[in-house]
Amino acid sequence: MLSDPTTQPIPAAGVRESGTAFVAPARKRSFGELLTSDLRALPVVIGLVALWIFFIFQSDVFLTPRNLSNLLVQSTVVGVMALGLMFVLLVKEIDLSVAAINGVTAVLMAKLIVELGVPPWAAIAIAIAAGAVIGSLSARWVTFVGVPSFVVTLGLGLGLNGLQLILLPETARYGLMGTGVETIALAKVDGLAAWAVLAIGVVLYAALMLSNLARRRRAGLSVSLFGGFLLPLGVGAILAAIVVAMLNAHQGIPVVTLIFAALLGLGGYVLKETQFGLHLYAVGNNEEAARRAGIKVPYVKMAAFAIAGGVAALAGVIAASRSLGVGVFSGGGVGGGTLLLESIAAAVIGGVSLFGGRGSIHAALLGCLVIGSVQNGLNLMGVDNEVRLIVTGLLLVLAVSIDKLIEKFTGQQSF
Repeated sequence: MLSDPTTQPIPAAGVRESGTAFVAPARKRSFGELLTSDLRALPVVIGLVALWIFFIFQSDVFLTPRNLSNLLVQSTVVGVMALGLMFVLLVKEIDLSVAAINGVTAVLMAKLIVELGVPPWAAIAIAIAAGAVIGSLSARWVTFVGVPSFVVTLGLGLGLNGLQLILLPETARYGLMGTGVETIALAKVDGLAAWAVLAIGVVLYAALMLSNLARRRRAGLSVSLFGGFLLPLGVGAILAAIVVAMLNAHQGIPVVTLIFAALLGLGGYVLKETQFGLHLYAVGNNEEAARRAGIKVPYVKMAAFAIAGGVAALAGVIAASRSLGVGVFSGGGVGGGTLLLESIAAAVIGGVSLFGGRGSIHAALLGCLVIGSVQNGLNLMGVDNEVRLIVTGLLLVLAVSIDKLIEKFTGQQSF
């Protein structure tokens, strides 16, 4: 029977004389063990705080409400993309076509709205569905033919870039101003409504953590009400309240930030509280063992790629809304430039393993904040884009190196 891969292994169990099974008392885990599991995000958080302290001293504008709002909006597209990529990385695969899916589905949405008069909500739904279908088809090719996902998705990405050019008009750009799509990036929730959203978020977060604690208790694992519930809930609520107060000082919470937060909550629930989430970790840790345990590995992978494709399409919609249109994949913030590399970097910097089977939902949030903070802070300092790319690359290598060093010196193979 598969154990929960997001926790430490269950202590050895015995059998009573009556034949009923019992679980030995859970031992207290060392700091090294916690660092490879529950506290995996700690180095990333420390690094993010250090970055913010550095940029605060370099620019008086960095921590202003206006710039904080800009930082969150700028980080959303990469964060959403990283969130989708998480599901593929967890099953020990890679999808190099997500940026191309981002671009081609955004162009498809714009074409449906501008040329065919399709309502924006319907065009957005069609674009997201198309992204999910493309992702699942690429996974089917990987599982059926056996071609490595690196090759399949690389070739698919090149083909989708060509399709994007075919779908574009002669002017090479669709303008979306006045279609209603632009309101996605421009809309904000302020005042009492913003505080109400915060309250709802805190309640849902508390419910998710309580469910996780109950699951750990049923599995016979060590449970700390203070360290596992009260402390993270209190710290999270205080930090969120500070952010909401600052954002309210500048027009309110961006709707795209709320969309990203909702996706994080939904993703966290799927990974921690559903059988599908358990199967993702199981396939990533040992595909053959998962297959022998009765898990339908091809379907799990197809679902993971479909999620990545659909989420990438949603990120394309958000990017198109921010840039008020879609164009060729090399510009406009839709499907081009360094989007793919930044998305992969955000997921890995946040703590998702490139070798499958390990990663938590907060990885997408922390990773995109690191990437966004570096770009935003260096931009305020007047640093050229070339330097920003170099710094981002170094951060990626540093994050993976720290991750491997933690495993090496603690002697723990994490999940």
